Amino acid sequence: MDLKDIQNLIKFVAKSGASEVKLETDDVKITIRTGQESETTYVQQVPVSQAPVMQAPAPAAPAAPQPSAEPAAPDAPADDTSKYVTIKSPIIGTFYRKPSPDKPVFVEVGTEIKEGDVLCVIEAMKLFNEIESEVSGKIVKVLVDDSSPVEYDQPLFLVDPV
Repeated sequence: MDLKDIQNLIKFVAKSGASEVKLETDDVKITIRTGQESETTYVQQVPVSQAPVMQAPAPAAPAAPQPSAEPAAPDAPADDTSKYVTIKSPIIGTFYRKPSPDKPVFVEVGTEIKEGDVLCVIEAMKLFNEIESEVSGKIVKVLVDDSSPVEYDQPLFLVDPV
């Protein structure tokens, strides 16, 4: 694991809001802690033969979700979202709207969907998991930007059920 991978992991943990993440392989042990009282992130990398400790500054991005990550849908009423079904992330990972960079997005605002349709892909530990709809209806709002980290149970889409 190189420094770039560690920096990306720190950014991902900071955006996810997790307070602590531990990762162990045969030759590397990493613990990343973020806290409310201390805005420092600690990274410890332990090779098998020796035990150096590395400290990295906390990323500039706040751990709280940012409102800019939610694109507005022009035909969605801002007041009454109670009639809509929220499709949530079943896993932690990176949210992708396309099956690959050169392909079109799975769904857009206004797309009619049925139960079992693929809505997005979430990458977790180098595995791409297709997220299927559990309801039929029309996509009213996409709540997450493409290539953004998502948490378990985080809302992804609003659907107007049929």
